[in-house]
Amino acid sequence: MDNLPVYIGIVFGLTTILSGYIFYKATVQSRNTGVILISWLIFQAGLGLAGFYTITDTMPPRFLLLVLPPLLLIIFLFNNARGLEFIDSLDIKTLTILHTIRIPVEVVLYWLYINRAVPELMTFSGRNLDILSGISAPIVFYLGFIRKSLSKKFLIFWNGICLVLLFNIVINGILSAPFPFQQFAFDQANMAVLYFPFNWLPGFIVPLVLFSHLATIRQLYYNRV
Repeated sequence: MDNLPVYIGIVFGLTTILSGYIFYKATVQSRNTGVILISWLIFQAGLGLAGFYTITDTMPPRFLLLVLPPLLLIIFLFNNARGLEFIDSLDIKTLTILHTIRIPVEVVLYWLYINRAVPELMTFSGRNLDILSGISAPIVFYLGFIRKSLSKKFLIFWNGICLVLLFNIVINGILSAPFPFQQFAFDQANMAVLYFPFNWLPGFIVPLVLFSHLATIRQLYYNRV
């Protein structure tokens, strides 16, 4: 990724740090959460800078070390009492604001496409409509939590739709990466996520967004708010 304009990495790096800070605020500034977030970012930065993920023909795929630990942590939190207590303590108003970071993420993806680091199908000019989640997030925050004019059913519906949009880009992104099971974009594969700082997208931002939606839906469904 040495041929990319420097500003792309800077904007994405700042976006990643901002997403972590917003999530940290949603935990009411939990020190343990802050330590975990920072440690994971540093660990993945080291692997990305070392080119660890650029080797794509190993079994099991090295990419699993990027995405599997956060997913296992989410499953763990939703399946034990202390985890559920943590989830129910989160400020879902702040979690809703977190989704605005999907706007700069989508802009970065478009810049990466222009520079042939990801395929067009991963951008808003292709199959990726995830930017709509980011655009609608401040509106939902204002109407749902400030004006309180949106029902809980609508808020659950909105979070569900945003999850669908997230899964859409995640699936397309994985199937566009240069793995043995690649299905799309053979002429311009999803290479960026194998390099720092863009490996923070599947390894940090996507899990935070996923977890934020699931935690919000749980609180709304069980009338925790």
